[in-house]
Amino acid sequence: MKLEFTDETFEQEVLKSPVPVMVDFWAPWCAPCKVMSPIVEALADEIGVDTVKIGACNVDENMKVAQEYGIMSIPTFILFKDGREVERVSGSMEKETLKAKILKHVA
Repeated sequence: MKLEFTDETFEQEVLKSPVPVMVDFWAPWCAPCKVMSPIVEALADEIGVDTVKIGACNVDENMKVAQEYGIMSIPTFILFKDGREVERVSGSMEKETLKAKILKHVA
């Protein structure tokens, strides 16, 4: 199950996480976000929170975090490791492509 990150929980859940965290920056009106949502959900179920936390951050409801990370287009996926951004990709993509981008930073 994918997690939900907010302005209030971002620091604790993402930046201070002991495992890498992939954040899907999205909005409910975004068609490509709707396409990617079930893919993100499937990856969250496949990979599991012990390896990588996977969740979403609604940019309309959490503008502070979206602005802080310069989210200019959605969906944007950012992988954080040890509180730092290590990978960023935007737009729709195949599940295996996104999975590979996530897993290359897990060790």
